[in-house]
Amino acid sequence: MSSEDGTHSTAPLQSVAAGEIHAAVDNLSSALHQYVDAAVGVRSEFGSSDSDDDPRILSLENHIGRLNAALFDAIHARLGMHPDLTSCVWEPAVEGQEVPGGGSAELFYLGFMVAAPPSTADMTLDGVIDALDVAGGGVTDHLAGAGYQIVEWAASRGRAPGFGPEADQDD
Repeated sequence: MSSEDGTHSTAPLQSVAAGEIHAAVDNLSSALHQYVDAAVGVRSEFGSSDSDDDPRILSLENHIGRLNAALFDAIHARLGMHPDLTSCVWEPAVEGQEVPGGGSAELFYLGFMVAAPPSTADMTLDGVIDALDVAGGGVTDHLAGAGYQIVEWAASRGRAPGFGPEADQDD
């Protein structure tokens, strides 16, 4: 699809057939229900970290990711829109956390799945957190230079970092 076709024009679309989009939503919904059923079953057998890494869960997450992409493509092809349907948005600020100037704040994450280097390489995955910490400092500088106030930032391994008063509490 080019930006020159009708779906990307500034004019409203007429008589849009939404069947393909609804079918993509139905497929995604079905997969999400399968995920919930599998997650409940796996979690009743294993601890939380083992459940996160269970092949059945990972396979369903991959399938759901592909269905999210199919929904994006269907909306893009029919409507010319670029939907953001996979973001997770929690409450703007952690309760009890001071936000400079009394404004609103939201959490943002940038995640990486990093594979171990070949066994012949003279490095391990332990160095990744150091590299991310350095990169995080650069991102913080860039955002601050653009006028944003960075309330907190962290690099973490294994799961998203916690922020605010509950950050030091274990699950």
